[in-house]
Amino acid sequence: MSAASTLTSEATEQFACFGGLCTVLVEGTGPAGTARLAAQRVKRRLLQWHDQFSRFEPRSELSRLNDDRCETVPVSAMMARFVEAAVEAAKMTGGLVDPTLVNEVERAGYAYDLGPEYAAPVGLAGLTPPRRPAGPNPAARWRRVIVDRRSQLVTRPAGLRIDSGGVAKGLFGDVLAPLLSQHVSFVIAAAGDVRIGGSAGRPRAIEVTSPFETGETLHTFELARGAVATSGTTKRSWLDEHGRLSHHLLDPSTGTPAFTGVVQVTALARTGVEAEALAKAAVLAGPEGAAPWLTHGGVVAYDDGSFDVIDPHDREGL
Repeated sequence: MSAASTLTSEATEQFACFGGLCTVLVEGTGPAGTARLAAQRVKRRLLQWHDQFSRFEPRSELSRLNDDRCETVPVSAMMARFVEAAVEAAKMTGGLVDPTLVNEVERAGYAYDLGPEYAAPVGLAGLTPPRRPAGPNPAARWRRVIVDRRSQLVTRPAGLRIDSGGVAKGLFGDVLAPLLSQHVSFVIAAAGDVRIGGSAGRPRAIEVTSPFETGETLHTFELARGAVATSGTTKRSWLDEHGRLSHHLLDPSTGTPAFTGVVQVTALARTGVEAEALAKAAVLAGPEGAAPWLTHGGVVAYDDGSFDVIDPHDREGL
């Protein structure tokens, strides 16, 4: 997924971050300075958050939180905000988006950082189990995570680990959007999560790329403000020790990779956190349940190579 730019006056920063490519586009002077200074400021913040929220870095704040044996742990203001957002995403989706599956995803093979190029071939139908919709974990461990943002404290059972996942990327765009809202136009594209806005209300072309053919576009939306997130099972996928297809998106009810018949969903929403939650829930809900999650529109791609476009004009407005 990408946000097209046709403006020569824009400042652009492009860099590796969050296991993929990040792009920041800013037009016009505003509270964050000139367009160039604003774009550089956002880049620095995203790189800082990458180090702070990576579960693959032993010294990151997230790793320290997960390793802490105390039930209540003091955290930074941003970490408290993230954990609160992760719990809210779980609540929003009835537990389909579950941030407490770190042990399970590591057992599946995602114990270290896998770059975006790490992907098994699409269409290995014989290597996957029968398709079935995912469901929430009956234990609902995320309900036991309590955040006190005023005191900057996170309380959870000792040993319960939290995964930043895509919710963190969505949140970062939400946090930075007010900083850039008075600039003429901006785009923050963080490895699949896009936040758009600016005082001009200028529409941007959002291209939804195909999970099947490199460089192919399934659909193009025009969006002046709001957020877009893409979630799927074709990137960060691999063959496990038994030669079976595996990936990082788990069915919370089983703790194993979800094979629902949906391989990619792009969701439009008002905020990045909402877009992330809706996209993941739609993938996990399967072909029959995906579209109802796309309350602001989006695209659903199926493992038979077909896809559906959910028109945002047919849904609640952004």
